[in-house]
Amino acid sequence: MRTIFLSIVLVWVFAPIFAQDWKTQTEQADYIHRAIKQVTDVMVYDIYSPPVTSRTYAYVSVAAYETLIQDQGTYLSLAGQLHGLKPIPAPDQTRPYSPTLAAVHAILTTGKTFVISEEKIEAFEKNILAEIKAKGTPTDVFDHSIAYGKQVADHIIAWAREDQYKQTRSLPLYRVRNDAASWKPTPPAYIKAIEPNWNKLRTFVMDSAAQFKPVPPPAFSTDTNSVFYKDAYTVYRQVRNNSPEQLAIARFWDCNPFTMNVRGHVMYATKKISPNGHWMNITRLACKQANADAVQAAEAYACLAVTLADCFISCWDEKYRSSVIRPETYINQHIDPSWLPVLQTPPFPEYTSGHSVVSSGAAVMLTKLFGDNFAFADSSEVEFGLPVRHFASFRVAANEAAISRLYGGIHYMPAITNGQKEGFTIGEFFVGKLQTRKE
Repeated sequence: MRTIFLSIVLVWVFAPIFAQDWKTQTEQADYIHRAIKQVTDVMVYDIYSPPVTSRTYAYVSVAAYETLIQDQGTYLSLAGQLHGLKPIPAPDQTRPYSPTLAAVHAILTTGKTFVISEEKIEAFEKNILAEIKAKGTPTDVFDHSIAYGKQVADHIIAWAREDQYKQTRSLPLYRVRNDAASWKPTPPAYIKAIEPNWNKLRTFVMDSAAQFKPVPPPAFSTDTNSVFYKDAYTVYRQVRNNSPEQLAIARFWDCNPFTMNVRGHVMYATKKISPNGHWMNITRLACKQANADAVQAAEAYACLAVTLADCFISCWDEKYRSSVIRPETYINQHIDPSWLPVLQTPPFPEYTSGHSVVSSGAAVMLTKLFGDNFAFADSSEVEFGLPVRHFASFRVAANEAAISRLYGGIHYMPAITNGQKEGFTIGEFFVGKLQTRKE
């Protein structure tokens, strides 16, 4: 009799704890990381261009953040801070739900509208939702969470439809100019210029695409005493004299989804992560190292992603304004016809360097979130066969990403140094404008 009584008491005392165990198991940042990584993997599979990936990351990350902050008293919505974003629908607080489950569904539902291979996201979501359900999530909680995640996703998707992306699909493509100074398609695939109208997209925080317009590039010249020729010769000489470490740096930061391989009559693409994907993955690594919870992780992703998105709009605005010829074309025509860069030249104009702009912007934002001297091991390229690299800070990583473009033979130094200035300035602008925490 006493045993029965003790059992009843134990059940009465611990039943609330057992009933809430599903919450401790499911309200985990890892589910957010995995959902974002799945979107990355599908974009790599679909061979999405760097500008397009930046747009996708921004919308899926904002969807995650806005979902997760609804039951948080210290976080601020990005509605009213990001252009065109209206207040997110609030959940029904009379019904229990899982913010993390809702956020995962919001990420993946939003993500499906931006990719070609929707079925890959659907298969992943089926498995991850089953996993969360198996943690003991009550049916009513599960259903309400899914419903709320879809509500947020629908809101974000409607917001995305107004950013002029669809309209840019029907705008004229870049016409290759006949003058000697302008960008020309490069070997081996001679791909047409990517996203020449990207500056027409609605910005996220910047006033306009040209708000942080960099200084003009050096004037084109074939005179051996000119600045332009000397800049080109610097690239030529660097590639011929790269050390093993410099080659390793170039390859680590390649991040070119457009690498084309030619084997006789066969041509195929090597699928790699974009600059955005690399920095989103660095964010995942930083979050795990800092033991960030789900809300903090979503905050980091959202702040970084919208910064990257505006960095790309700014950079692409300049690329098609100046339309600078790539080193490969110039060097082959005016210095050495047999010269080849270390990295395959990406299919868009040279100035400014995209990786220099976005890496610098990313470094500023991540420094704000994680601190000045946040040392980390970057394993982002391991899945692509490259070893881990170690960095003492985000700025050190950004500096290496920028100079990698010289080692790789795809950018002149002005595009790198002025690209960094552009990115650092945009990053500081975002740090000053975006508010995610109540003071």
